[in-house]
Amino acid sequence: MSQGELVDGRWPVVIDAEAAYEAIRSINHRTIWLSHGLPAPAVYWVLAELKSALGSSAQQALEQLGRGLAQSLDHYDVYEDDGRDPSASVEAAGAALRAAADLAGQIGPLLDTAQLAIARQGYRSLSERIGES
Repeated sequence: MSQGELVDGRWPVVIDAEAAYEAIRSINHRTIWLSHGLPAPAVYWVLAELKSALGSSAQQALEQLGRGLAQSLDHYDVYEDDGRDPSASVEAAGAALRAAADLAGQIGPLLDTAQLAIARQGYRSLSERIGES
């Protein structure tokens, strides 16, 4: 990625990561004070989207970030501010990214299991249930 591809002085991939953070943050805010809970059909659809974003897509992104970091050593004049060998830092980061990618790969199947467990649930509001009596 060249300097010419920057958007407002930032790499587009950084902007995308910020958007992903904001999306998860929004879910956190929308679900923190659910005084009436969140019925299974809503959770089902949230899980469907999170399964894609946090599962295989996150795994792929982490793997690609690791490869991109390693490839940067061949295309940029990379240095450490303390004089250490940058390839050692890149190797350590790559190992951590591979481990994170492996963990991300476990998220999708777990969210799929949760989604399947509630797939047949419906709901009525409490007032609808009381009206039945």
